[in-house]
Amino acid sequence: MKAKVIRRVAGAVGLLLVVAVAYLCFWPVPAQPVSWQASVPPGYTGAHAVNTRLSGLRRIDIGTEFGPEHMAIGRDGKLYAAMTSGNLLRMDADGGNREVFANTGGRVLGFDFDAGGRMIAADAMRGLLAIDAVGKVSLLTDRVSASDPIVYANSIVVAPDGTVYFTDSSTRFSPVKWGSTLEASVLDIIEQSASGRVLAYDPATSKTRIVARGLSFANGIALSSDGKSLFVNETGRYRIWKIDGRANDVTVGRGSPQARVLLDNLPGYPDNLMRGRNGRIWVGLFRPRNPAADSLAQRPFLRKILLRLPRSFLPTGELYGHVFAMDEEGRVTEDLQDPKGAYPETTGATETADRLYIHSLHAPAIGWLPR
Repeated sequence: MKAKVIRRVAGAVGLLLVVAVAYLCFWPVPAQPVSWQASVPPGYTGAHAVNTRLSGLRRIDIGTEFGPEHMAIGRDGKLYAAMTSGNLLRMDADGGNREVFANTGGRVLGFDFDAGGRMIAADAMRGLLAIDAVGKVSLLTDRVSASDPIVYANSIVVAPDGTVYFTDSSTRFSPVKWGSTLEASVLDIIEQSASGRVLAYDPATSKTRIVARGLSFANGIALSSDGKSLFVNETGRYRIWKIDGRANDVTVGRGSPQARVLLDNLPGYPDNLMRGRNGRIWVGLFRPRNPAADSLAQRPFLRKILLRLPRSFLPTGELYGHVFAMDEEGRVTEDLQDPKGAYPETTGATETADRLYIHSLHAPAIGWLPR
């Protein structure tokens, strides 16, 4: 009798193992990972040598809100911040007189202000939006053409001539379809199909054109001081591009003189790009690289297996606060780190004469340092 029970248990365990292997190997997943070449992670050396200059951030209370993913100073001198809830907060520079300026009904990941003072926002759920002085939200565009929707609007900059440049992080994975910006970004970066692009919206004609494509999760964007070039973060491949703003549907990485890598093999995933003072451009690294993730670059089948596991199994880097400033030639001029990651997922920095505000994907407060 005992042997019979043992055989039944062994058979059940064997069946479960077969089912588990079949699930891990064959269960459908939304992404189709492709091979790519990852450079050896540089670690925290050289210009990015370990330091604690970002530790001990001061905090501005934001009530029950969280996730100040992007912040900027408006033409009225107020600090504006985009929250996970869809709310855009407006406050004094010290956090006083905080109020909800607008709610887009989506998730704004980047915004800028045009010459008339309107906020122009990239909403990952809705597309390109305009928000007037009283918080009224209107849609500028949600597609390049009738058959080409904007899937994942992310970061934005308004040029002096009024042209709105913004990133469409992925044309494969929509935050609306996949329930959140985080899930859509995970799918895109694991797949590595490099479907991200840079778009330009002309307010005079209401038309949108493709500036560049072929980016693995196109993210932060900033304008050069002469207004002719764009700096663009490619989050999925740890680098920053310099792209000619006049380019028309250029595929990066194919040898075009209109697109070149400015800064490569960063120690983390670059997110927002923000112009600072004295020519500085601030870059946020929201997580450090994980060598285990890079080791899967040429193993698409294993990455597909990862997608069948709970997201907690993904080889993401540990929490680590990190922002740095560079000049227009890609030279690092300042580097601020918090190895303990007390202020989580640092996505960027907004610099004024008095303060450096630190963006975050999920922080329950606004962190800042005196300048």
